[in-house]
Amino acid sequence: MYNKLTSQEADIIENKGTEAPFSGEYDDFYEDGVFICKKCNTPLFGSEAKFDAGCGWPAFDEAYPDALLRIPDSDGKRTEIQCANCGAHLGHEFVGEHLSEKNTRHCVNSLSIKFIPKSQKMPEALSE
Repeated sequence: MYNKLTSQEADIIENKGTEAPFSGEYDDFYEDGVFICKKCNTPLFGSEAKFDAGCGWPAFDEAYPDALLRIPDSDGKRTEIQCANCGAHLGHEFVGEHLSEKNTRHCVNSLSIKFIPKSQKMPEALSE
């Protein structure tokens, strides 16, 4: 059974919405730990992959192996990223911007993820 979502979280995670830039909890947030999917607790990004892209949303230049699904948007310009476990909408992936050494930016809605500090035990990943 997945985590219960607020209406705001469900709008983003299930209806592919987007939070306003610079409004999210994790935009200007740099602590040591892991970012997990808000819906199913799957680990998505390590804090070492987070960087300041200046875009108004949390940005990561690397995800954990097999953590993300990449789906081309209908506009042909962007690639949506989803949690590979539950299909939660996370945001978009951009390649070729030269904002980090890995040349990749996962632009993620804060409401799609939850931060687990390094000192805290990770919750178990959930499936439907």
